[in-house]
Amino acid sequence: MDESRNISDQRPDSQLSSTPVSRRSFLGAASLGVAGLGAASAATLLAGVPASRVAQSSSTSATASGEVFFDLLRTPDSITAYERLSDPVPLSRSGSQWQGKGIGVESSADATQLALRVHAPSMAIRYIHVRWTMKVAAIPHVLGDHWERSYGDLGWRSIVSERVMPWYFATWDGRSCNTYGVKTGAGSLCFWQLDPDGVSLWLNLSNGGSGVKLGQRVLEAATVVTRKGNPGEEPTSAIRAFCRQMCSQPSRPSQPVYGTNDWYYAYGKNTAEQILNDTDFIANLSVNNAIRPFSVIDMGWSVGAPKFPSMPQLANQIRERRARPGIWIRPLEAPANTDRGLLISDRRFENSADASQLAYDPTVPEALERVLAKVKQVVDWGYELVKHDFSTYDLLGRWGSGMGAEPTISSWSLHDQSRTNAEIIRNFYQQIRATCKPETLILGCNTMGHLGQSIFDIQRTGDDTSGRIWERTRRMGINTLAFRLPQHETFFVQDADCVGISADVPWELNRQWLDLLAHSGTAVLISPGEGSRIPEHAEAIKRAFKLAASGGDGARPASPVQESTPQTWITGLAGQSKESDRKLHYDWYGEGGAFPFTV
Repeated sequence: MDESRNISDQRPDSQLSSTPVSRRSFLGAASLGVAGLGAASAATLLAGVPASRVAQSSSTSATASGEVFFDLLRTPDSITAYERLSDPVPLSRSGSQWQGKGIGVESSADATQLALRVHAPSMAIRYIHVRWTMKVAAIPHVLGDHWERSYGDLGWRSIVSERVMPWYFATWDGRSCNTYGVKTGAGSLCFWQLDPDGVSLWLNLSNGGSGVKLGQRVLEAATVVTRKGNPGEEPTSAIRAFCRQMCSQPSRPSQPVYGTNDWYYAYGKNTAEQILNDTDFIANLSVNNAIRPFSVIDMGWSVGAPKFPSMPQLANQIRERRARPGIWIRPLEAPANTDRGLLISDRRFENSADASQLAYDPTVPEALERVLAKVKQVVDWGYELVKHDFSTYDLLGRWGSGMGAEPTISSWSLHDQSRTNAEIIRNFYQQIRATCKPETLILGCNTMGHLGQSIFDIQRTGDDTSGRIWERTRRMGINTLAFRLPQHETFFVQDADCVGISADVPWELNRQWLDLLAHSGTAVLISPGEGSRIPEHAEAIKRAFKLAASGGDGARPASPVQESTPQTWITGLAGQSKESDRKLHYDWYGEGGAFPFTV
């Protein structure tokens, strides 16, 4: 069973609580298993690449000095198309063109990139497998990314041949950090593999869980870019530079983001009165800060409910307290009486119990209008930050931790079958952006950051932290901050999630988490539950808010190869002399060490 599906927020002591911590548990979402390929399917995949091509190698991966860098900006050694994973179609090459069974792939390379374009007028394609064969020298450390949020599992590892690395990956040999990926906004969902015999790039062209029907159009499937690291360049700096290189469009201007979000003490049982009390609290702690804090209303509010008598009035009341109003929405969620023709097929769920979670199909014009009406409503009410959530799960039926090589199960489609999932998701994000005001900040949660770059202002880069159990915050929050920090202020402002202040979480641990977030310059949002108003604690929050409002001071992991939650961090601008660096030391474990059970 996939542990990330059954997250009960329990305390690791004798007083266990059965209260769920995650939004998934809050909504009663059932456990979803991870679909894997059996031995027969694996054998079929191998059959998709002729042995003669596997044996070939167009380039070596190591220089005379032993430095490893993969030359991927060249014609691949093989390309295989799949209508179904059990039915590979090896393509034959003529120059930069690849053909077979009515499928055409162009691999156009120059000194800066390799563009991959697909034309398949008569076949519904699901996957394109691009392969560069070479003898890969021993690489001690490889870092991959995640499809959407990370789930406490990012980190440098040795070569794991079957490891799925969405969007980009990096290698570190102790001297240089080299990076490889696809530009943001790709027309396919892309992931990488690295093994001793070469490098693979898989392009998922699915529509829902079936092949896309492109017709006569040519799909700009992906654009490969690489970066050779400089000797002595630290990995965080190298990957950050590569993130800038991957941007297909300029990112939106960033600004410091800090304030409050009620989820990790209210867990959906919030009220307008609580929101205003929180707003008063953070506004008083930020009175001298030039950039004002946000007060974000999370899940639990509803129009016309007695506990939220007027959402427009609440936005004005937050603004009157010199804070900026923000609000959570689940845009694709559809009510129970919705016409089935406006909904995404419930066949996307592996567990039939999940079929009760209805979602609008954004490829149906009327359904998209209803989705965007939700966005427009909260913007018209005066909310300056819109946090939209659940859309990857609502669209594909899986959380990122269960996607692996297949982000959704097979044999279902969206209404418009002519576009890939990647294109549909990107367009959905663009429609949200166009519906908001230019100055509205958009925070994506359970969204694909690689497709939201240049659209989102802020991205939740990890799964939920907790206001009830510290171990969950350690795994999810600190891990995503450490290993997705290069995306901060390159793709968007990073939100590694909240500091959930409560009597259940030792203040000393939360104090350190708060301090690190402020130093990093990423978003600093607190859930000010029990204990937050204690004078000593309030003073620490005030200091953190002041640092956050100034943009932090660039804290980053001190060592390129750390355990999953680095304890030593360095402040100061990357690339400056070591004399300018200041080390920050944190203790994430306490006397008992890490809690080894499911959280």
